[in-house]
Amino acid sequence: MQSASDPVYDEVRRLADSGRLEKDLRDLARRLLTLVLQPRMMRLRRLVIAEARQFPDMGRFFYELGPGRTITALGDTFAELARQGRLDAPDPMLAASQFNWLIMSAPLNEAMLLGRDDAPTPREINRWADRGVRTFLAAFGDHRSSGRRPG
Repeated sequence: MQSASDPVYDEVRRLADSGRLEKDLRDLARRLLTLVLQPRMMRLRRLVIAEARQFPDMGRFFYELGPGRTITALGDTFAELARQGRLDAPDPMLAASQFNWLIMSAPLNEAMLLGRDDAPTPREINRWADRGVRTFLAAFGDHRSSGRRPG
């Protein structure tokens, strides 16, 4: 699990140095979706959810090495981007959670609740990633320089 999340974790940490934040967020979102929605990962997620009541340590371990690790890294990175004035994120951990779920909620719920076992198409991945990042930046992008705030 951790070996799968290491490249994503490293990519999240590099966002603070990004000269192309929107593009790099879209690229990150695509990689997250591709990783999480792999059929093997979906089977593992279903198994962990089914057994979490009986084996809570397994659920905690899965969360801490997967989504929890990514959201924490995003929160730390978003805090740095806010300090740089590149994001307007007074609560970086909340912004990180919201970024994650803007990207993941629809495809993950579809896969989990409808039993989808095939990997999504690149077109689906791009659509979810692009729309999620656009929505995130409308809420958390630095709007001070333009004088506008999303309505």
